[in-house]
Amino acid sequence: MLKGIPKILSPELLKVLAEMGHSDRIVIGDGNFPAESMGKNAIVIRMDGHGVPEILDAILQLFPLDAYVDHPVNLMEVMPGDPVETPIWDTYREIVGKYDERGADAIGTIERFAFYEEAKKAYAVIATGESALYANIILQKGVV
Repeated sequence: MLKGIPKILSPELLKVLAEMGHSDRIVIGDGNFPAESMGKNAIVIRMDGHGVPEILDAILQLFPLDAYVDHPVNLMEVMPGDPVETPIWDTYREIVGKYDERGADAIGTIERFAFYEEAKKAYAVIATGESALYANIILQKGVV
């Protein structure tokens, strides 16, 4: 064990976070996200027993967000006409605000199918057990 490392971060995930370079992206997908098919060219890490907020909070304790882009954090937009509410996004705003001075301004949204295309280019994809809908998130790494 190591001091100061959130217990939820496995050795595999710590290795991936350390390997990632500036501008690399990691996806944290909800339980419905097609992690294996989107992550065919990425490292897929299973974290089925955990939700996105707890993983996001743990990662951002160690992971610098890219300061050179407007939105180093991106969420999957709700499809037009889909009556889904996204209260989990408020939780994301709070978490991001703890670790990035831009707060909610660091967060953008990407249309659902464009989000999938961006996810296919990610360095890694984390598959979670998150039950909230539209809870998928992409983080872009910055520099320390």
